[in-house]
Amino acid sequence: LTMPKLSPTMEEGTITKWRKKEGDFVKVGEVIFEVATDKATVEHAVLDGGYLRKILMKEGGSAVVNQPVAIFTEKQDESIEGYQVEGATPQPEVSAPVAEKTETESRQATVPLKEGFAQPAFTPEPPLQGYEFSAGNSDHIAASPFAKKMAKEKGIDLSTVKGSGPGNRIVSGDLNLGQPDLPVTFNSQAKPTLPPGTYEEEPLTPMRKVIAQRLQASKTFVPHFYITTEVRAEKLLDAREQLKKIGHKISVNDCVIRACAIALREHPQVNSGFNSVNQTMIRFKTIDISIAVAIPDGLITPIVRHCDFKNLGEISAEVRYLAQKAKDGKLQREEFVGGSFTVSNLGMLGISEFMAIINPPQAAILAVGAVLDQPVVSDHTIIPGKVMKLTLSADHRVIDGAEGAKFIKTVQKYLENPASLLL
Repeated sequence: LTMPKLSPTMEEGTITKWRKKEGDFVKVGEVIFEVATDKATVEHAVLDGGYLRKILMKEGGSAVVNQPVAIFTEKQDESIEGYQVEGATPQPEVSAPVAEKTETESRQATVPLKEGFAQPAFTPEPPLQGYEFSAGNSDHIAASPFAKKMAKEKGIDLSTVKGSGPGNRIVSGDLNLGQPDLPVTFNSQAKPTLPPGTYEEEPLTPMRKVIAQRLQASKTFVPHFYITTEVRAEKLLDAREQLKKIGHKISVNDCVIRACAIALREHPQVNSGFNSVNQTMIRFKTIDISIAVAIPDGLITPIVRHCDFKNLGEISAEVRYLAQKAKDGKLQREEFVGGSFTVSNLGMLGISEFMAIINPPQAAILAVGAVLDQPVVSDHTIIPGKVMKLTLSADHRVIDGAEGAKFIKTVQKYLENPASLLL
C-alpha cells in the first residue's frame, strides 16, 4: 500500500491517523488512514479489499507519493516473512565525517532552490552563556573629579553629557546640557533561565512546504505590480445594515467578491493566467474566485465557482460553507483546485492596507483592508467618513497597468454604489 497522490501539487503526505490496525480486514472503499496533504487532511479509502498486515509508516510520519506505507495481503494467512517492500529504495551509506567548516565558510553556505537560485543558509550563533545586561557605571566616564561631584549633587547623568575638555573629558561647564540621572528600574520577575540566542527548529508541514515553494517561485519569477485605491464605504455599510434588518447577514467581503465577479465580466483580461511552460496567456472562460482562508497549517483558497452567476446571498452562504470546511480540513479536491482570480481580506484583523502575492497560474489577486474611520473631503468640506483600501497585485506579463487600473476602479464603482450588487 503506497502513499496516494491526492492533489496535483502533492509531493508527499503525512499520515495523521490510521483508522485500521495491523491484522484488520479492510473492505473495498473503506477508509484505512487519514493523510495531511499540501491542501487538506484527506481520508484515503482502499480500492481493493484485503488484510492490513504491517504498518510501515507510523502516525505522524511523512512519505513521498508512491512510497510504501503498509503491507497489504489478499489472504489473512499469507506469509510476509522476509518480504521485500516493492519500490523501496535502500538507505544511502553514511559518509565519513568531513572536516569542520570555518566560521567564514559556514556563513557563506547557501541552500540551492529547485529553480536554480540560492539563498543564504541559516547559521545560528551559539547561545550566550553568563550574559547579563549592565546598566553602566559613571565612574568609567572621562570627567574631572569636580564635574563628577557636581553631577552627583545635581542628579545629572554623565553619559548624556558631551565633554569639551582635553580628550573630550567632561568638565563642570559641560553639565548645563546634561539630562537628569533617572534611576534604572529593574524587573522584579525571576531571571530568565534560557540563554540569549536559544532556538528550536520546526519541520514544515506538507502544506507549508508547498506554500513556501509556490510563493517563493511567484515572487521570484512573476513581475508583480501594484495598484491601490480607496473606497468610500458609508453606503456599503448602510446597505449591509439594511439587509441585516430583513434577515440577510452579508459581510463586506461578500460584497467585495460580488463586485469583483461583475468587474471581471467587464475586464476579462484580468480574469487570466500565465502558462510558464508554454509561455502563453491563459484566458479563463468562467469566473471562479478563490477566497484566501487562514487555517492552522497555513493558507488555502477554496473557490466560488461561476461567481458572476450568483447573488450576494448565494455567495455569502457558499463562502461560509467553504471556509468552515477548510478550517476542518475537509475540502474536496474540486473545491480548492483551480480558480481564475483571488480575493484576500485581512480587514477583519484590523489591517488597513497590504500587498498580496499572486497565486500562479492566476494573474491577479486583490488585497482588501479594513473599513476605517477617516476624515474625507466632500463638496470642498472635510467630514467624517468610512474608507476601505483595495490593492490589486497583477502579473505584468498578462495585465498592463492601464487595464489593472480600469478593473480596480470598476470594483470601486460597484462598492460605492452597492445597489448595483443586488441586480
